[in-house]
Amino acid sequence: MGAHELLEPNFTHYGLCPICEGPAKFSAKYNWFRDHLICGSCESVPRERALARVMRDYYPNWRDLDIHESSPGGRGFTTKMASRCAGYSYSHYYPDLELGASHPESGIRNESIEALTFEDNSLDLFITQDVIEHIFNPEAAFKEIARVLKPGGAHIFTVPIKNKQSPSCRRAKLSKSGNITHLLSPPEYHGNPIDPKGALVTMDWGYDIAALILQEAGTPTVIFQIDDINAGIRAEYIDVLVSFKPEG
Repeated sequence: MGAHELLEPNFTHYGLCPICEGPAKFSAKYNWFRDHLICGSCESVPRERALARVMRDYYPNWRDLDIHESSPGGRGFTTKMASRCAGYSYSHYYPDLELGASHPESGIRNESIEALTFEDNSLDLFITQDVIEHIFNPEAAFKEIARVLKPGGAHIFTVPIKNKQSPSCRRAKLSKSGNITHLLSPPEYHGNPIDPKGALVTMDWGYDIAALILQEAGTPTVIFQIDDINAGIRAEYIDVLVSFKPEG
């Protein structure tokens, strides 16, 4: 996404990182800040800092909650949650491994957000960072995440809302036999923390994602748009979405 053109001279801004919670130097060699405006201390990018800001403002007690993160990238706010929240857990999806099992080498739990093995009403927060654009059945995923959340819990996530006011568009679908059909060309891939081949983009989302989540999962969704260069939060496609599971 975006043209990665070199900045001459490189961009630098000094501020306060919401993940480090202290002075930070934000630097970028390229004009695509979403991937390249890096905190010199925690190596986070803008969308990760935006998620940390939402967590701080709306869930300041996150350290005391039961949190699960699907497919984390292993940096930024993920490492902070892992070190400071006793109730934090995480998983990746290994298609050839039994769901709920541990990977035989890494020990990482295997979960598909389209068919979670967690019990109903068992988690306070469910976190996904740039995951929802890579799944074939997002409707099932939203239902499953809502199922495992406790009443009053929330799914907090980032996803590139590329289509903005235009309707969401499916880029690829999966047949019953497991074959992938590409609906848009060329296929688009993003980085994948467990697969060097990358992760196929299956959806180009628009702001109508909030209506879809409410329709499928019954969880009202708020979309936060943050621009704060002093916190290193400035880039395209860094919205943070929060889907709330109603009480009772």
